[in-house]
Amino acid sequence: MFKPFLVALGVLATTLSLAQSAPAVRLRGTIEKIDATSLTVKERNGEVITLVRPADMAVTEVVPIALADIKPGSFIGTAAMPQADGTQLALEVLVFPESARGSGEGHYPWDLQPQSTMTNATVADLAAAPATVPGGQKLTLRYKGGEKVVIVPANVPVVTFKPGKEDENVLLQPGARVMVTAQEKDSKPTALRVLVGRNGFAPPM
Repeated sequence: MFKPFLVALGVLATTLSLAQSAPAVRLRGTIEKIDATSLTVKERNGEVITLVRPADMAVTEVVPIALADIKPGSFIGTAAMPQADGTQLALEVLVFPESARGSGEGHYPWDLQPQSTMTNATVADLAAAPATVPGGQKLTLRYKGGEKVVIVPANVPVVTFKPGKEDENVLLQPGARVMVTAQEKDSKPTALRVLVGRNGFAPPM
């Protein structure tokens, strides 16, 4: 029953941390069932996957914030689509807590949508978006070795993180929307980290 999952692990191995010794994958979907030792998720493609839930599984709450909360100097991560003019059109923006500044810094492929990218970088400049994107923002992002211009439409989800371990039993309920970082351990798909929204909010990453 885990064959599709294991195939996905191989396909997406390079899209997550290179420091991990085994392939890892991001699963996006809804919790179907959860108990003390397992987590069952219905992925966005309809596949239902049951994972081991280890005691040290990290839980992070994803909290919606406002576009105006993006400031010069903020360290952000944004999934985006490359545009013909060389800019990136944001699909979502994560404003990292200060304690996570520098996480995953750089620009690389991402698996939110086909051809999407991820840029984790510091906001070097912030201005109004072009008139074709009313109410949006134009961000100049700088990271070690590069720079990207990202256009953020007004309706794009903007979020931040907060620790969720203390509220784990409240957050992790059937119906909760999640993104799970998973990895094969001891020949079993295992949840390493869960990003979860409260009250049905879906992590947009």
